[in-house]
Amino acid sequence: MSVRTTLLVSLALFMGGCEVSSEIGKPCTLVRKATPAEAEANGGIGFVDILQKEIALNQDVISFGSIGCEDLICVRDADFPPTMVKDANGNDTEEIDREAPAQGYCSKECVEGSTECEVKDTSGVLAGLPERMSCRSLLLDQATLEALRASNETRYRETFGENNSPFFCAGATGVQPQN
Repeated sequence: MSVRTTLLVSLALFMGGCEVSSEIGKPCTLVRKATPAEAEANGGIGFVDILQKEIALNQDVISFGSIGCEDLICVRDADFPPTMVKDANGNDTEEIDREAPAQGYCSKECVEGSTECEVKDTSGVLAGLPERMSCRSLLLDQATLEALRASNETRYRETFGENNSPFFCAGATGVQPQN
């Protein structure tokens, strides 16, 4: 094979592999920073799963450090359904499984008004989520975040990490699915 042919084949393979994949919308588990006792009990692991009993229903929750997501951000919007207790046949009952890890979906920081929150791969994604995904504020407004950071940067980093924006890819709430 000539050098030119090798270059052309390599370029074609490289260009074919350039499709950007995204984990936005993929299922994940919300996590929080472990207490020293929890970290010690888990062999030094600094994060633990958030249980459903630790969060209120019908509210937005954002979790930083979820290793199941490429950007380590897992979101559970107010319309995300909780995990239910299963009956003997494995079917959902009407009782919430409060001891189950709280589930959500992978997200990323975004720019307000952008269209960068498209769910590119819908396999395994909660039905109806791709249609309601948008870039929206999940944390406090920008001015409040900046004021918190200015007042105590160490505390801010412990709470929000390196995130400087309130905008993340998340499902809009109160949106009825299109039939």
